[in-house]
Amino acid sequence: MKIKKFLSILLAFSILALLLAGCGQNQSATQSAGDSSGGTDNQKVTIKVGASPVPHAEILQVVKPILEKEGIELQIVEFTDYVQPNLKLAENELDANYFQHIPYLESFSKEHNLSLTYTAKVHIEPMGAYSQKIKSLDELKDGATVAIPNDPTNGGRALLLLQRAGLVKLNPDAGINATVNDIVENPKNLKITELEAATLPRVLPDVDLAVINTNYALEAGLVPTKDALVIEDANSPYVNVLVVRQGDESRPELQKLAEALTSDEVKKFIEEKYQGAVVPAF
Repeated sequence: MKIKKFLSILLAFSILALLLAGCGQNQSATQSAGDSSGGTDNQKVTIKVGASPVPHAEILQVVKPILEKEGIELQIVEFTDYVQPNLKLAENELDANYFQHIPYLESFSKEHNLSLTYTAKVHIEPMGAYSQKIKSLDELKDGATVAIPNDPTNGGRALLLLQRAGLVKLNPDAGINATVNDIVENPKNLKITELEAATLPRVLPDVDLAVINTNYALEAGLVPTKDALVIEDANSPYVNVLVVRQGDESRPELQKLAEALTSDEVKKFIEEKYQGAVVPAF
């Protein structure tokens, strides 16, 4: 009798233990799912953006805390050339880049068969002409050497600036794609030298005049609004843009990046930091 009672009690404890174990597993599973969902909500999304050091990377630093509040970690990868940022983006090593204007993007993408597009127009960097040998374009002598960027879009842009300054006259059909072959009038017999854009500040001691992109001028310690002998105005068509791969335009984190780059905080920073050397385009 006692054995039967003992077996009954043992059986009851076994059933109870099984029931408790089952409840514990269900609770654990439910809690695990909840933790997973919460982790997804709280987990930061990381995006890598390629940029020129000045002013692009500086502007992106302003954007960092804005994105941080959205749960997005921004990693800024700096480049000192105009080739690698687009290639790295196309190769999925970057999520976006911010260093170039629209004509350059279109020209480079066509030349390298890249599927890139832009999602935000951020700023304009007026291109200027600089010299360490003269203080006025009127002092430019016959046969003077003038250095310009050697890439097609910035080269054409530089030639248009020289035309605006009255130094050369271009074939009107050339437009923004003008090359030295489109020069139809050169009254001072200027010797146009084409060099990589990044090297232009370094060759200033060796040439009479150099047409330099603002980001490279700023890096070299030049103040475009003060040091340039002639500079583009704010109506320049060369707007610097945020570039992504085609098909990534709707990625939420990249949309947030575009919104942050065109925020009031960024506009205020550009206007106060660069004093007209960089102009907001929004």
